Amino acid sequence: MGNISISHIGFLTPGNYPDGDPLSGLERTLEQLQYGEDLGFDSAWVRQRHLEPGISSASAFLAAATQRTSRIELGTAVIPIGYESPYRLAEDLATVDVLSGGRLNIGVSAGRPLHAELIAPLVFDGDWTGYDFSHDRVLRFADNLRGTYLGDEQTLIKTPFGPQRPRLQPYAKGLIDRIWYGGGSQRSAEWAGRNGFNLLTGNMITGEGTDDFFTAQSRLIEIYRAADTQRRVALGRVIVPFDSADAATRRRYRDYTDGRHSGRDIGAAVCRSDSARGRRVEAGASLRVRARAISPDSPRLRDADRTGTRMGSTIRHPRRFLKMRSSIRRQNNHLTGNMHQ
Repeated sequence: MGNISISHIGFLTPGNYPDGDPLSGLERTLEQLQYGEDLGFDSAWVRQRHLEPGISSASAFLAAATQRTSRIELGTAVIPIGYESPYRLAEDLATVDVLSGGRLNIGVSAGRPLHAELIAPLVFDGDWTGYDFSHDRVLRFADNLRGTYLGDEQTLIKTPFGPQRPRLQPYAKGLIDRIWYGGGSQRSAEWAGRNGFNLLTGNMITGEGTDDFFTAQSRLIEIYRAADTQRRVALGRVIVPFDSADAATRRRYRDYTDGRHSGRDIGAAVCRSDSARGRRVEAGASLRVRARAISPDSPRLRDADRTGTRMGSTIRHPRRFLKMRSSIRRQNNHLTGNMHQ
């Protein structure tokens, strides 16, 4: 992999809230996206999780965000597609993209979704254990966004506006090119490249022959690029700002990370490489964070596709990253093949 320079920086937030007061947390997250836009961030991403006090419907939340922002790109990182209807999700996200004026990036992941034993009986009719949670659901979702008319040229439906040729509405031109696949394994990265999707990859991936994070990440991207794709790669890192944290908070986060990972200075909020400019990466911000490559046999990664992408942590005070953002762009940092989201 050649030299990579950084030109795009974004952030991800989980949109957490107190269990008894979801409105306050969701409102603060909307304000955070507005603040990020005011500070000049290029993109803001939200994750979708179920059964947690956070954003459970990325499409509904980002529809609101489109009315609070005007420039910043909005993204999902990621939507586990297992619980979703590929057609209805396409309708919802196409609507969000139209409302945003074409600023939406869709990150999805396949595989058996989290908490399936609790949620699946509430989502699916009959025996859900044989349900298709494969990559095919992502392909079906993407096909629905292409704007292809249903039926033949003679197929018309009756509407209040007269006969119409049927296709998914609204049609969001260009959204098909802004689909990102959250890949945590070489298999999923190769699949994403082969099928023409952009790649999201973060701070938790399968090792597959190495326990060195940078080596594993570099191999994952090389395999993705080997598919001769002209799509983009986004790099994500967890950043925990300590500059205003009290001693107890610092100790709590240090104990947490020390208990999970070996420390590495790796850095970046959300990085993205733009194929139109060779190997130019859009993003970055260096800070001490923790990451590791995980064995593919680890019970935490029984399904690599299920993990999606761990792209960041809540950035409650985006201004703290403004100097890092400016510094990165001034320095035109060069990343080697040892860095890869």
